Amino acid sequence: QVQPVESGGGSVQPGGSLRLSCVASGFTFGSYAIDWVRQAPGKGREWVSGINIYGGTYYADSVKGRFTISRDNAKNTLYLQLNSLKTEDTAMYYCEVIIAGRKSTGQGTQVTVSS
Repeated sequence: QVQPVESGGGSVQPGGSLRLSCVASGFTFGSYAIDWVRQAPGKGREWVSGINIYGGTYYADSVKGRFTISRDNAKNTLYLQLNSLKTEDTAMYYCEVIIAGRKSTGQGTQVTVSS
């Protein structure tokens, strides 16, 4: 069973930083692209960033230059470094992987940016 588990969220002031982690089990971690998505209160789910099996990285325009995605295949772990956080980054953050057409997402980790 594919099971992502996110952690690392918290409450920070604008301009602050956080590092999110996603430990995933139940599949060959290094063989799949994995994404971070987020959902703010009252809004739809938004794609944030993705990383492919070759380490190629992709970002939404809203986070480009501030967030950095990375992966450690030996630890089955995906990371998202969040810098220069803004109030509009407040959301629940999820890692997401699609295997054989089926999307698996964890419970998420909450990021709150507020002064």
